[in-house]
Amino acid sequence: MNEINIIGIDLGGTHVRAGVVAGESLAEIVSARIPSSGTVEEVLKVMYELVDPLVGNDVRAIGIGVPSVVDIENGIVYDVQNIPSWKKVELKKLMEERYHLPVSVNNDANCFALGEKYFGKGKKFHSMIGLTIGTGLGAGIIINDKLYAGVNCGAGEFGNVEYLDQYIEYYASGQFFENCYQTNGELVYKKALNGDPLSIMIFEELGTHLGNAIRMILYTYCPELIVLGGSISKAYPLFEEKMWERIRTYVYSNTLEQFHLEVSDLENPGILGAASLYYDEHA
Repeated sequence: MNEINIIGIDLGGTHVRAGVVAGESLAEIVSARIPSSGTVEEVLKVMYELVDPLVGNDVRAIGIGVPSVVDIENGIVYDVQNIPSWKKVELKKLMEERYHLPVSVNNDANCFALGEKYFGKGKKFHSMIGLTIGTGLGAGIIINDKLYAGVNCGAGEFGNVEYLDQYIEYYASGQFFENCYQTNGELVYKKALNGDPLSIMIFEELGTHLGNAIRMILYTYCPELIVLGGSISKAYPLFEEKMWERIRTYVYSNTLEQFHLEVSDLENPGILGAASLYYDEHA
């Protein structure tokens, strides 16, 4: 990676966070709460106030990760999660007009995968998938060291694949706890850590569904590495065994011996991943 300064911006449904990335270092992070129910202009105003002071640090480019469908070529974001007013925002154009710098925009799952590729567990691999397990199930796909996003970031939407009587995300994400047990995942997690048998069983069941999802990904993409991220990945020891029981039913045993699965320990993956959009485009 070149030692150039790039601003990485992680736009979420409640907060926006940003920092200047130079080589492998990340300078001080700034963040602000966004008015999620505000207008397009009100949300942009918060972003501008956060980013304006960062631009003077010899910055060469800006990368932005957004939880939405993205027209990557034109930098247009559609139906941003938890920001109702952002139905269609020409984010790239608006940011470039303000800062006179090249701006890249992509969805947050793709940025997570790129963050792992350039800064985390994916450094030594040429093909990998970053699988985010949180409120939903998202994924970013790296093939031959390059991000594969598909049309409008449509690649990697494994959560929408039909599974059992629903779809994979229904059972293999944070939705599982409410959908199947009418409870809160964080509450189940705390009880499981305290040895509650039912809570432990619930996480084991989640592991079975996640294992089936990962096995499906292996059949379709067969990456060298899958990195798990998102809030649910923090509970990995609770579902690891049952998940691997299903993964080991993958029929190509020799291939499975070469497969790696890791849990992300990367700090600030959203910011690092957004900055990594520059590296992916200029590699």
